[in-house]
Amino acid sequence: MDFLTLFLIYLCFVLATVALLCICSGRKESFLTRSVNGASQVLSFVIPTQLQSVTQRVLHRLFHTRSCLFVVLHIALQAAVYGEYTWEVFVYCWELQFHLLLLLLPYLLLAGNMGCFILCSQANPGIITKSNHASLVKIYAYDGVLFQKGIVCPTCNMEKPARSKHCSFCSTCVHRFDHHCVWVNNCIGAFNAKYFFLYLFTLTAMAATIAIITAAFLIQVVLLSNMMHGSYIDDQGQEHAVEILFLIQHLFLTFPRIVFMLGFVILLTLVLGAYCCFNLYLALTNQTSNEWCKSRRYGCSHHLTLQPHDRRVVYKNIYSKGVWMNLKEIFKPSTVLERKKK
Repeated sequence: MDFLTLFLIYLCFVLATVALLCICSGRKESFLTRSVNGASQVLSFVIPTQLQSVTQRVLHRLFHTRSCLFVVLHIALQAAVYGEYTWEVFVYCWELQFHLLLLLLPYLLLAGNMGCFILCSQANPGIITKSNHASLVKIYAYDGVLFQKGIVCPTCNMEKPARSKHCSFCSTCVHRFDHHCVWVNNCIGAFNAKYFFLYLFTLTAMAATIAIITAAFLIQVVLLSNMMHGSYIDDQGQEHAVEILFLIQHLFLTFPRIVFMLGFVILLTLVLGAYCCFNLYLALTNQTSNEWCKSRRYGCSHHLTLQPHDRRVVYKNIYSKGVWMNLKEIFKPSTVLERKKK
C-alpha cells in the first residue's frame, strides 16, 4: 500500500470521525463518541506521526477556524444543480409545455436564498463588546442552570450574559448564541437568526421545487412513451413486464445526469426539511441549538427544582413567552428599551 493510498484512507476515516462527533456532540461521552475515540487511538498506532500532525492541522483549519471553503463548496453545489436544471430539465420541460411560472420558481427562490445568504453571512450576529456588554447583560435573566451569573469568559475577559456563548471559530462571545454555521461562515446569534431561518427555508424550498419538477418531467416521459405497459427480454431470453427497478435503470441510462441530480436533491430535501422543522421547533419554543444540546443533560420539567434524593437539577426553559412572542423575538430581537417597557 503506497503512501497516497494510506493518506486517503486515513483522511476519510478522520473526516467520518469528525462528522460522527458533530452528530453526537449534544451528548457528553456517548457510546458513539467513546467508540470513535477508541478507534482513533487504535489507528494512531498505524499511521505515521507526521501524517497525523498534518491531518490535525488541516482539520483544525477547516473545522475550528473561519474558512471560506464550505462557502465555496456551497456555491459550487448550487451552480452544478442549477446548471443541470437549466440546460436539460428546463429545456425538456419547456418542450413538454410545462407552465412557465412553475419552471421559473426555482430561480425566484434562488434569488431570495442568495439575498438571505448574504445578509446572514455579513450581518453582525450579536458580538459582545465592552461598549455593548452592559446593555446586553440586561436583556435576559440567568436561569441558574444553563446560564449562571458571574461566569467570566477567559478569552474575552467579560462576564457572560445569559444565553451567550464564546465562539471558538470567531474568538468572540455572541449574544443569544445558536451555533457557528460553516456554510455561511458566520455565527448565528440574536441579530441574524431571522436571516438564517429564511435562508434555510428558501434552501429547502429550492431543493423541493427542483425535485418535484424533475420528477414530474421523468413521469411525463414514462407516460408519453407508454413504457409501463411494455415488456423487456432479460439475459436468459425470457420476457418480463416492465417493473419499477427496470424503469429506474432505463431512465438512468437515458438521462444519467438528471436522475443523479434528482437523487441528490431528494436527499437534500429530506435532510434540510428535517433540519428546518427542528429550527422551527426551536423558534416556537424560544430555544437555541446551544441551549437545546445543553438541556439534554437535565430532565425536562415545568418546575426548576433540586431533587433531594440525588440533588439533580431539573431544567425548565424560562425564556419561552408563547408561540407568537417567541417568533416575534426571532424577527425582532429583544432590546433593553423594550424590556424596560414591559
